[in-house]
Amino acid sequence: MSLTKDNRLRGETAEPPGEAVGPPVVARPHRAPGLLRASAARSSVELKAFFRNKQSLVFTLFFPVILLVVFGSIFSGKVEGTDTDFRQVFMAGVVAAGVMSTAFSGLAISVAIERDNGTVRRLALTPMPKAAYFLGKLARVVVTTVLETVLLIGIAVVAFDLPLPSTPGRWLTLAWCITLGTAACALAGVAYSAVIPNSRSASAIVTPVFMVLQFISGVFFPFHQLPLWMQNTAALFPVKWMAQGFRSVFLPDSFTAVEPAGSWELGRIALVLALWAVGGLVATVLTFGWRGPRVR
Repeated sequence: MSLTKDNRLRGETAEPPGEAVGPPVVARPHRAPGLLRASAARSSVELKAFFRNKQSLVFTLFFPVILLVVFGSIFSGKVEGTDTDFRQVFMAGVVAAGVMSTAFSGLAISVAIERDNGTVRRLALTPMPKAAYFLGKLARVVVTTVLETVLLIGIAVVAFDLPLPSTPGRWLTLAWCITLGTAACALAGVAYSAVIPNSRSASAIVTPVFMVLQFISGVFFPFHQLPLWMQNTAALFPVKWMAQGFRSVFLPDSFTAVEPAGSWELGRIALVLALWAVGGLVATVLTFGWRGPRVR
C-alpha cells in the first residue's frame, strides 16, 4: 500500500491489507489477594489437609475421646470426700486435654512440618498476606476444638450421665474457658514449634509435654489428690486452669470443698489464660521465621 505525500506529512504509516490498527494493550498490574479471601482459601486448605490425614484425626481429634471412653468405663464411684462421680471429674479434665490436643499439639507439629518441608517459605514468597497463614491455622483449630468438645460432651452425657450446665452463667463460663484456653494453647503451640528442629522429631518433642501436663494438671486424677509440688508446677501452665474452669461448669459447687483454693477462682483462671495468650503471641512474633529449609 503506497502513501501520498500528505499521508507521510501527517505521520501515517502503511498497514498490510485486512489488518486494523487497534488501541495499544496495557497490562493490568497484578493485585494481591485480599486478606479475607486469602484467609478463606487457607482455611479450606487447612481443614481438608487435617481431615484427610488419618494420623492427625486419630491423635489430635480422637485420642481424648478414646481416653474418655476407656477411663470412664474402667473407673467409677465417688471422689473421696465428695458426692461427685469420678467420671464427671475426669470428663472436665479430658475437655481441657482435648483443647490442648487440637490447639497446642496439632499446631506445634503441623507448623514444624510445614517449616521443614518448605511450605512456610514458599507461602512467604507468594502475594498471600502473611496473616492469612495464621488465620487459616486458627480456623482449623477453632473447628476441630469445637467438634471435639461437642463429641466429648455428647459421649459423656449419653454414656456416663454427665449433667449439662444448668445455668446461663455456666454456659458462658464454658464459652470463655474454651476461647481463652484455645488462644493460649494455640499461640503457645506456634511458639513451641520454633524449638523443633525438623519434621521427623516433631511428635517426639511435642507428645511428652502434652502427656506430662495432663498427668500433673488433674486430667487423670483429682487435682487435690496430687502432691503439693505437682500442684504448684501445674499452676504454671494453662491446662490446670482450663480443667479447673471446666470443673466449675460441669460439677456441683459443693466440689469446691476439695479444691485447693476452696473456690473455683474464675477470675484467676481468666487472668492466667489471658496472660498465656499474650505471652504466646509475643513469643510467636519473636521466634517465628518464614525462612525454612531450602525449597525442594
